[in-house]
Amino acid sequence: MKVIVLSAGQGKRLLPLTEDRPKCALMLGERTVLGWQLEAFAAAGVTEVVVATGFRAGLIGQLIDGYAKLDVRTAHNPFYAHCDNLGTCWVVRHEMTDPFVIVNGDTLFEPEIFARLINSPDEHPITLVTNVKDSYDDDDMKVIVSGNELKQVDKKLPASEVHGESIGMIRFQGDGPRLFRERLESMMTVESTLGRWYLSAIDALAAQGYVGVVTTGSHDWCEIDDRKDLEHARTTVPLWFRRRLSAEERLAGAIR
Repeated sequence: MKVIVLSAGQGKRLLPLTEDRPKCALMLGERTVLGWQLEAFAAAGVTEVVVATGFRAGLIGQLIDGYAKLDVRTAHNPFYAHCDNLGTCWVVRHEMTDPFVIVNGDTLFEPEIFARLINSPDEHPITLVTNVKDSYDDDDMKVIVSGNELKQVDKKLPASEVHGESIGMIRFQGDGPRLFRERLESMMTVESTLGRWYLSAIDALAAQGYVGVVTTGSHDWCEIDDRKDLEHARTTVPLWFRRRLSAEERLAGAIR
């Protein structure tokens, strides 16, 4: 399974920390944000990762150089400063052929969430991962679902009507890659779409019944939008992997 990580943006809400490096290059303990993502992909059995770059692309290239656990490469969006992530998806659409997963560059997650997505039923050509919580704010990418089918995804949905939020992880299989590419091509003929999120394309495809959902279940995730999010991630993300390593070591000891 190929993973496309959308890491073209600078992360201006984190300035001055992102003055000379993109958000994905910030440190969370002993690894960068991207480094923890790659560890999660490797733990989930992913073999191929494409990092969509923009701001300080050369630095991201240095981060992945020599990473031995996965086949990792970059695909550059030279227009990153003039578009949002829908434009980045359009630039790297040549990578969207066989089944693949899109993951936001600031989404961090326990590997079990990725496994839940990959192992979920293939009833829809596109499957979006959602999380349920007690309340939602204006910054959450909220969703409305019916059963296991996505009906709408947008930040502007009324909080009183939503059933969860998107965590920024989506699987495309079967006709999914073609449907998404065609939607990108159509939307990018209109100049005003340059500032839109790629989830606006998913919202349009959901209206046609093409998008299913799977939840995070009991597993943890986080995203990094601001300083508060960053401090939370620095505390929790390394802990996920230490806990996982400890469990693996206990299992290995029991087998011996």
